[in-house]
Amino acid sequence: MADDGVSWVAVRFRGQEVEARCGADGALLAGPGGFVEFRYKPDGKSYKSRPESFERVAGAAPKREAGARASTPAAAKKKAATGRSRVTGKGGVVDLAGRRGPEVAVQLWTDGACSGNPGPAGLGVYYEYGDERRELSEYLGVATNNIAELSAILRGLELVGEPSTPVDVMTDSEYCIGLLGLGWKAKANQELVHALRERYDRFTDLQLVKVKGHAGVPGNERADALAREAIETRRTRAG
Repeated sequence: MADDGVSWVAVRFRGQEVEARCGADGALLAGPGGFVEFRYKPDGKSYKSRPESFERVAGAAPKREAGARASTPAAAKKKAATGRSRVTGKGGVVDLAGRRGPEVAVQLWTDGACSGNPGPAGLGVYYEYGDERRELSEYLGVATNNIAELSAILRGLELVGEPSTPVDVMTDSEYCIGLLGLGWKAKANQELVHALRERYDRFTDLQLVKVKGHAGVPGNERADALAREAIETRRTRAG
């Protein structure tokens, strides 16, 4: 029977010894987007970062792990059993201190704005991953603030290509936190909520991060500015 195992080698990441995925010769293996998969402990949750983020440990030899795949630790097995995305934290929600950062996970700062409720509405997304930065500012027409907030998260997730990519979704919307992380039932906007949940559930390593609005958090402030800019300019801009 073929051995579908993977190899890991000891490296240093931010001053801490971790294990990174490697070839039989010990060379680090970069996957989609040029990121190397790593973990803090055997059988633990895996993350991704740029190859240059790692420093080899002198004398470290590759360690073969038979019969296991780096992308399917216990958390992924849980997803297979439940049919739900793997989320971390109570109810799938963590606070800002639980955010992993752009070297580990895609950072989606999302926000919606509305001039009147309902009224002219816009969404903003600020995307960070490694050295990549992207911005999305989209005018939604006349809508409610809740629609703008939900749409911002949906558009942000659409920017992430591979559903196995780790993602942190930042939002200051209690409404979105409740619907996505706390099991609230959708009494309104059901079609939009369904589309968002369907997209959300594709991701195998996603956490929802609750951010306090208008508290000077740079990513959140940028997403808010992009949402308001969309209303002011009445146009869609992506970059």
